[in-house]
Amino acid sequence: MRKYNIAVAAILLAGASMTFTSCIGSFTLTKRVLSWNNQVGNKFVNELVFFAFWILPVYEVTSLADMLVLNSIEFWSGNNPMEASVKAIDTDHGRYLIKCDGRGYDIVCQATGESTRLDFNFDTQTWSFENKDGEMIPFMTFIDDSHVKMITPDGDFHPYELSQNGVMAYMEDCNLPAMACR
Repeated sequence: MRKYNIAVAAILLAGASMTFTSCIGSFTLTKRVLSWNNQVGNKFVNELVFFAFWILPVYEVTSLADMLVLNSIEFWSGNNPMEASVKAIDTDHGRYLIKCDGRGYDIVCQATGESTRLDFNFDTQTWSFENKDGEMIPFMTFIDDSHVKMITPDGDFHPYELSQNGVMAYMEDCNLPAMACR
């Protein structure tokens, strides 16, 4: 009987230690389903879908998948597999596929296959782009919450305010045509 009590105590202790850890994960899959539900219709339709998803165990399945698989991957690797996404953007210059991996963006021109990388360095608070030689070139560094240093055509970095006036000053310094701010 004593061995049984020790085994039960060990199992309970192991289970409790998992519930008391500070990393509970982001539950991204469940949040996406809830976000989709909020966009279905008016509040009455949303409520009906919400109840239907509890009855059909959609929320239970997504929560279980988050808890057992996705949050574990996020904990051990540091990356959430649900955060990586690819978006297609149509522009006047063609269609571009943009993949986000949580650190930056891979941008591919669908017509030509040309690609570049925009990367954010959290330590230096700097955005960089990958040139044709594969070299990362910094182009913007955050100074504080309202100022950045931007590269100019002469290769120097100058500070600019994060405001409409700052954008206009940067465009003027770079001899870019004035555009209507949106």
